[in-house]
Amino acid sequence: MGVPSNFGAELRRLRLAAGMTLQELARVVNYSKGHLSKIERGSKRPTASLARQCAVLFGAEDQLFHAADSPAANPKGGGRLSMARRDAIATGVGSLLGMGLAGGGPSSHGEEVALPTIAVFRDQFQHMRRLGQSISPAVLLPALRAQTATVTGLATASTGSARTGLLVIAARFAEYTGWMSQEAGDEAAALRWTAEAVGLAQAGGDARLADYALVRQALVTMYNGAAQETIALAQQAQRSALPPRIRGLAAQREAQGHALAGDENACRRGLEQARGLLAKAETDDSETSVLGPTHLADPAAMVTGWCLYELGRPREAAEVLDTECRRIPSHALRTRTRYGLRRALAHAASGEIEQSCAVARDLLTYMEIVPSATVRTDVRRLDRELSRFRTQPAVRELQPALVRALHAS
Repeated sequence: MGVPSNFGAELRRLRLAAGMTLQELARVVNYSKGHLSKIERGSKRPTASLARQCAVLFGAEDQLFHAADSPAANPKGGGRLSMARRDAIATGVGSLLGMGLAGGGPSSHGEEVALPTIAVFRDQFQHMRRLGQSISPAVLLPALRAQTATVTGLATASTGSARTGLLVIAARFAEYTGWMSQEAGDEAAALRWTAEAVGLAQAGGDARLADYALVRQALVTMYNGAAQETIALAQQAQRSALPPRIRGLAAQREAQGHALAGDENACRRGLEQARGLLAKAETDDSETSVLGPTHLADPAAMVTGWCLYELGRPREAAEVLDTECRRIPSHALRTRTRYGLRRALAHAASGEIEQSCAVARDLLTYMEIVPSATVRTDVRRLDRELSRFRTQPAVRELQPALVRALHAS
């Protein structure tokens, strides 16, 4: 691989342009900060693998990646783009794939170039969401912020349908950045990014995201235990003119608010309404289908189990959650951890201590891989629930993992 002599200086320029610290880059590429610092200063040469990762991360093949001239690097003659694309998929970060961004801005043929770019960025967004299931939000956030800025910048330089389409995609990136910020424990940033998403969506002609933003805000208040605020925000997002999925997700959140308040009848009405709306949304092919959780086979059933615990019915909750948690895909570590720990909590509250510890054991290990400020709410609850049984062998064995999960960051 031909690595340019000014690789370090160019890497530093690209990193700073993306708003990334050296520590953040170190987390993404899995090299030490000191090693990367030496490379940026020019006192150390990067490996071919590291250079390729950086090229893919910053969408800068022309500046950093010259493997196309090396037969050893590409024995089948597939070309630089195909190799970069394979690395993009492997890392989940993606490159801009020659859409006129790496070489100093969008093409002068704005509309022609930007229309296919929308599909590329949609793919990147889905890769980011999948990646968010298996890595720390702190690692993913710099790339998300950079991609949001990139798509927004390209939209600003485009016109017509390309501009509006790119603004909507930028809004999706911003909304997911808000969720990862909440998972990282920064509620203020979560709300700022959600507001940014609403502004971008409205500029792109998609006013519906403003209503989904209310569902996201209700998630913040729910994890803070504010039942009435959660209910009020969720009710605002249930206007009849909205797509069924947004209304269904809002009805679920309202049900969770009623469960927090201890109102079982209102909770069950909300769950029933959510079930009908989400079933209707299954046939909806609009872009709103990417909003909300995507790894639950039956979201309404899962949220029913969640609510039953809050309503003081842990045994019923455990039965529902046992069934639904088995249906979560194995690769969705974040989702498995979130609902699995609620399952462990339900078993603990039912007095099934050994079963609770057995369920929690692997999930607490996942917490070290995908730390979550929101999931730690249930880890703290589980720790308190199990503290009454400290002398039991299963609880003593689980205690170190509980401590590590409570301090994961």
